[in-house]
Amino acid sequence: MVEQRTENPRVGGSIPSPASFLSLHALFVGMLLQRCGSMSTSSQSAASHVKRLSSGLPAEEVLERLKPCFDPLPARVPGASLASEEAVRRRWGLLSDSKEPNPILWHGQDLSVFAANIENVIGAISVPVAIAGPLRVNGCSAHGDYYVPLATTEAALVASYTRGCQLLSESGGCSTLILGEGVSRAPGFVFSNLREVGAFVSWILTRKEIFQQKAEATTNHGKLIDMRLTVEGNHIYVTFEFFTGDAAGQNMVTIATQAICDDIQENSPVRPKHIFVEANLSGDKKASAQSFQTVRGRKVAAECLIPPAALTKRLHTEAAVLEEYWRMSALGGVLSGTIGVQGHYANGLAALFLATGQDVACVSEAAVGVTRFEAKPDGSLYASVTLPNLIMGTVGGGTGLPSQVACLEILGLKGTGQARALTEVAAALALAGELSIIGAMAAGHFTRAHEKLARHPASHGIR
Repeated sequence: MVEQRTENPRVGGSIPSPASFLSLHALFVGMLLQRCGSMSTSSQSAASHVKRLSSGLPAEEVLERLKPCFDPLPARVPGASLASEEAVRRRWGLLSDSKEPNPILWHGQDLSVFAANIENVIGAISVPVAIAGPLRVNGCSAHGDYYVPLATTEAALVASYTRGCQLLSESGGCSTLILGEGVSRAPGFVFSNLREVGAFVSWILTRKEIFQQKAEATTNHGKLIDMRLTVEGNHIYVTFEFFTGDAAGQNMVTIATQAICDDIQENSPVRPKHIFVEANLSGDKKASAQSFQTVRGRKVAAECLIPPAALTKRLHTEAAVLEEYWRMSALGGVLSGTIGVQGHYANGLAALFLATGQDVACVSEAAVGVTRFEAKPDGSLYASVTLPNLIMGTVGGGTGLPSQVACLEILGLKGTGQARALTEVAAALALAGELSIIGAMAAGHFTRAHEKLARHPASHGIR
């Protein structure tokens, strides 16, 4: 049978007929369902799935919607980094027929404070901030009782972390220790062959002191502390590791690494065909096995020993049950292929990052680590967390914005000299969260807590 084709006037090519499209679509759906674990499916299920995927549209309209569109684009957003009232009003003029700003997002307030942190600004959103605690931390840098500001829209989260904080504090607090520090950037270099790579490696190994000078000329706080080489064919990755002081340091290390790359471009006896300032080996803003085994930002551990009475009072369960749940959840993590084993670091870290002006995208790497529970013969529970990628700062980035400054002041950790303490508090907070959520699971209270708090009348009856 000869397939009928229709011309596509927009791109001058041809597309399958509707009948052919439906056949291809059915094949695609069958493959998708098999991929998802269903080795066979009924025609009724397949038809229903096709309907959902295409939003119930006929095949001809689906094809029309999927074609490239070359209609004139709307106006470009004006002003980029400008945060003046005039620039903001011009942007709002693009967004509605009335040309007036939405007063919930902007009612004429001065947005110039955000100019160094965002482009194309049109206003600001309000995220509720709460405090969890008191949280007693016994660390080298963080030592004392803390009320921890958390910015979130997830009901039950702050209540859970507060319960964990109280449990830790009533048990004498948790001990915290920074195990390592360093922020990396990993440029990539492309050569013609392995012979050139070998010559480059021999040369670059003699340049560490020069690279330190080049890098440190770009920053008052950063220092190049190490470099590692990884060869893959005619590619070489050079991982530069920096100490970034009290800044989280992503921009700092990028600028410093660019200075090193410029030196290599100018002085290398074997010129790379290409140089890329980051070749995706550093682990920046993604969970990676490499960062799990080494460090990005700060590697921090927190531990506590909780007596039986405190477990009964706060978690309504026993150490043996908590350990049994931890064991099963650890195996569940292994079976699902997670990097590390933990319950929900991301919940507390995202709320803390947002409140204190961290780069929230770094939660993708910061929320990696290991939680461990051990029931002791006397009924007490040893609990610990180790987080190798807490990339946080108390200067630079969003830490200087008014709301975030206010949250850092609540902690007493604003400004220079406080970044290590902040990461110790973050690790302690993660431990509090693990104790609370695992306690809720072990006691059978997890669902009840969310029904009670997340379906409060203030949630507008959403079920």
